[in-house]
This record gives sequence, structure tokens and C-alpha cells, in this order.
Amino acid sequence: MGNEKRNIIWAPWRIGYVGGVRKKGCFLCAALRSDGGENLVFYRGRHAFAILNLYPYNNGHLMVVPNRHVKSLDSLSPDEESECLLIVKAAMGFLRRKFKAEGFNVGLNFGKAAGAGLEDHMHFHVVPRWNGDTNFMPVFSGTKVISQSLDELKKVLMEKFGAEVEKMKGRHGRISRHKSN
Repeated sequence: MGNEKRNIIWAPWRIGYVGGVRKKGCFLCAALRSDGGENLVFYRGRHAFAILNLYPYNNGHLMVVPNRHVKSLDSLSPDEESECLLIVKAAMGFLRRKFKAEGFNVGLNFGKAAGAGLEDHMHFHVVPRWNGDTNFMPVFSGTKVISQSLDELKKVLMEKFGAEVEKMKGRHGRISRHKSN
């Protein structure tokens, strides 16, 4: 690219993922144990919690995680399974209404070969999608543009998401009352 002018989009928060030293232990368990505002947990339930993805694919990319450190889907109790799925559904409804998400990728990655960055504590990814949200930036520059800071997004979710889960619980009536963050 000789002398052409280049535009640069700075994403300094990515350096921890790209070249950072990995901490020992499970970062999801550490986030659940932490009660400070520095973590990205925005909802704590009796059997599961929701946390923003520190390295999001799109704005609103979050994870739903059983509180208990389990490796596989078949290790979940019926209550853990129900609450995880209920939180996934609540997240999709919330992101659809609040951010006008037009679609979702919801997934589980088991094993390194399947793309699991953390193999020992299973979790659901919920990634909101919009028509046209894939563009030239990731293809040509390896850069993804995220339109909102994680702190701003967490604040929105902290204010309203618990009510969304409670509404879903009212429809399903099976899961015990949640604990507030």
C-alpha cells in the first residue's frame, strides 16, 4: 500500500485477547464470584447468569452461563437447562426490542476443534445480527466496528433486563426467583 492514506480504527481493548497473557482459572467463575462493577455480568439468576462478551462479534454479543462449572450440555440439571434457555430467550426478545436486532446467532462450542475458547465451562453465545452487518472492514482489514461501549451496554441491560427475565418466568412459571446483581 505505498503512499496512499490509510484510515485507522483503534480498538485497544482487543490487545488483551490478541496478545495478552491468559489468567489461570475460569474467567466465568471469577466473574460470577465478583460483586464489583468491573465485571461484565449484568444478570444473576438462581442457576445461571448473563455476561457481556469482552471480545464481541457484534454490539450486544452476550453469553448465558450456568452458575455451576460444567463442561457439557448433558451435565446440566433440568433447572440449569431451563434457566439458561429462558435467559437466552429473554436476551433475544430484549435485543430485538431495544436494539432492533433482525436475527440472531445462538450457539454452543464444545471442544477446541469447534472453536471453544473456554472448554471447561459451557456457555451459550447470543449474537444479535442486522441485515448488512457484515461489510468490508473485517474482510479487508481484520477490524470489526462495534458501535457502543461495553460499559454503556451493560448499563442499559442492568436497568431493564431483569424485568425481561421475570416476564419470561411468569410465562413459564418453572424457575425460582432470581437474585439481583
